[in-house]
Amino acid sequence: MKFFTKYSLLLILAFSSLSFQQLQNYDSNAKVKAVFLYNFTRYFEWPEKMKSGNFIINVIGNNANLNQELNKMASSKQVGNQKLEIKSSSGIDASLQPHIIFLLNESSDLLKEISAKYKGKGSLIVTEKSGLAKLGAAINFVVADNKQRFEYSKTNAVKAGLKTSDELKSLAIAVD
Repeated sequence: MKFFTKYSLLLILAFSSLSFQQLQNYDSNAKVKAVFLYNFTRYFEWPEKMKSGNFIINVIGNNANLNQELNKMASSKQVGNQKLEIKSSSGIDASLQPHIIFLLNESSDLLKEISAKYKGKGSLIVTEKSGLAKLGAAINFVVADNKQRFEYSKTNAVKAGLKTSDELKSLAIAVD
């Protein structure tokens, strides 16, 4: 009986520390960012060549919580008549022509290369590091007044080959 009690206590401690570790690693903004990314699809018009096949969101970097939220969304949502597809990578995938490219913080150094590669091709570049909307991203996530917000650069969206709604500017922190 003593062995069983010790073993049970050990298992409880192991599982509770695992759960605590998972909570510590949970990105509380993952769901908010996933919703924002999906809602951005309503404010941009992609080039005609991008209106067939799947609607691809490519996340560059590692955020398991965000990928989980996006994949959950992709299982039930579409963009127009296009099925939502989530791709995750650690770098630029030359074979992809994504509609949205989300550069996570640790991948921000790829912004210049991605901006050049996708210029005029209809890919919305979204980042999450301070100042990147001025350096090539059309959308940049920021926290303002303890709320998840975003900066918007219409200039960078146009350079990317996207038509944009003026309504988006009223929702964003404009950088140009």
